[in-house]
Parts: sequence; structure tokens; C-alpha cells
Amino acid sequence: MGESDGYSEKELLRMIRKWVPRERVPKRVRIKDTADFFRVDYDDVVVLDKVPYFVRNNEREGRFGIDDEQKFWVKRARNLLTGDVKILKWVFRERFEARIGNLVFDCVRSPQKEARILELVSGKPAFMQGKTVLDTAGNQLRILDYIRGKTLGQVALELGSDHEDYFHNHFPALLAEFMGLTEAIRFLHDHNEKHGDIRRDHIIKDDATGHYRWIDFDFNYRHGESRFGYDLFGLGNVLLFLAGRGDVTTYRLLRERPDVFDRLTEDDVNIVFHNRVNNLKKVYPYVPEKLNRVLMHFAVSAPVYYETTQELLDDLGEL
Repeated sequence: MGESDGYSEKELLRMIRKWVPRERVPKRVRIKDTADFFRVDYDDVVVLDKVPYFVRNNEREGRFGIDDEQKFWVKRARNLLTGDVKILKWVFRERFEARIGNLVFDCVRSPQKEARILELVSGKPAFMQGKTVLDTAGNQLRILDYIRGKTLGQVALELGSDHEDYFHNHFPALLAEFMGLTEAIRFLHDHNEKHGDIRRDHIIKDDATGHYRWIDFDFNYRHGESRFGYDLFGLGNVLLFLAGRGDVTTYRLLRERPDVFDRLTEDDVNIVFHNRVNNLKKVYPYVPEKLNRVLMHFAVSAPVYYETTQELLDDLGEL
């Protein structure tokens, strides 16, 4: 059992009834120790910084398209004092290698990094908000505001009747939003911090404010000469998705537009995902040359890569 901070089971059940439909109120409630997230389950209560949280479901991972993989260390919960929905994020160790062309990045989860960034971006609407407390084992557990809304990728796919309609009538507004999001990443870089895991599903349009907001800052990577390279390639892939109204893949072109597929070369594809086409002008001739040139900075054939967010923003500002 974890510390109860004086909350009796009867008192906790009374608070739960205030915020949860009658049919969802458990018959009994257990206060769990916060040292081991695997022992904290649905309908449990954890007390953090003297605040009781009623645990609901585990969050799910969207990485590599595995939308149903549960993240047992990340749990949605309700603050029983205020009724606010929060995300509780325990320490979880993970390490993997990421390769971009000849660059190799050693990536690791760092709760310390996310705690630093949460403090740095406090009050800034382009970022998720939260605070860090210690669990009973002394690990940094993050309590995050839950953001209700769709991801940037979901928003883009719902706009326009086809790519041409989307590109002319909706993409310019999304491009302006993307530039604002890139400015936010530049703020991190200017403070010698990296996002570490830039993906389109890590950008959520907040239903409450209408702002797009960056989430998940706990990945860090060891870098060589390119300190911000991994972040920049992430930004490039988000931009490519927005410009293409989704991933334009070689498989899709082979199936739907074999004439375009036949004109592609290995230089036209993405440096990270070799089945994604960066040379969108070959697919959609109305894509402006200047935009296509930006996209080709993230292609296999790129002679040089962006090294700073400012370089990317300067080129986007000329579109």
C-alpha cells in the first residue's frame, strides 16, 4: 500500500461518485504504491503530492503504426479534488538506434529531460503542460494535462476532396501552423534542448484552445556533429506528410499511378523511409519549386541537410 495522506476508502468513494457515472464507481477502491506502475491498474487510486488520482486506462502507443500497443507506464487518471483529467507518466527505460543516411543516433528515454522541458515551457501554448513529482521510489513521475483533440496528421487527412483541392485551399493554413510549431522547436533548441521524438502524432490540436501543441519530450538522443539533426529530420517528415496530404509511397504510386512510378529514381525518396516519395513535384506538378526544394533537403539525394531550425524557417519564409 502507498501513503494514503489521510484519505479513507469511504472518502475516496465519495469523491469518485462526484466525477464518475454511477455504473463506473467501483465497489471497493485501493490506494496503490507509486513505485511500480505495473501494480497500478484500472480503478486504483494513487496519491501524488497529497492529491488522489483515480486511475483509468493505459495510454496507447502510436509508434510505427502500432496504435493498439498499451503503454503501461502512462496512465490516464482523474484528479479527485478538481475532476481534471491528467496523464500520469512513470519512469520507463527504453533504448534504440535510429539511422538517418550515414548518421546513427542512440536514443533513450529520459524522464529528467522531460521534467526540464516541462519547466522550461510552462505557460507556453505550443507545448503540453505538466509538473514533475517523485514517486515513492524517488523517480520522476510526470503529471500532465490531458489534451483533448485530433493529431495534426488526422486533421490533414480530413481536409479537401482530393490532393489538389487540399493543396490549394487548406495546405497554406497548415503550413503557417507548421511554421509556428517549428518556431516552438527553435525555442527548445535555443535553450539547448531537443524534442527528441518529432512525429505528426506528437502534435495535437487542442479542442479547448484551437492551438496545435507538442507532446512527449522524454526521448533524448546522443549526437555527433549534428546536435539537432534528429529533430530536423522529424520536422521534415511532418512537412512532407502535410504537403502530400498523407504519405505518398512508392507502393501506392505503383498501384494507382504506374506512369508516375516509372519516372521516379532512387534519388526521389526519403532518406529515412525509402518507400516515401519526397519529390512531390513529380507526383503533383502544381507543387511549387521552392517548396519541393525544401522537401528534397530530406531526400536521399540531398547534398546537404538542414543543421538548424532557423535555416528551415528561412526557406519556408520564402514560399
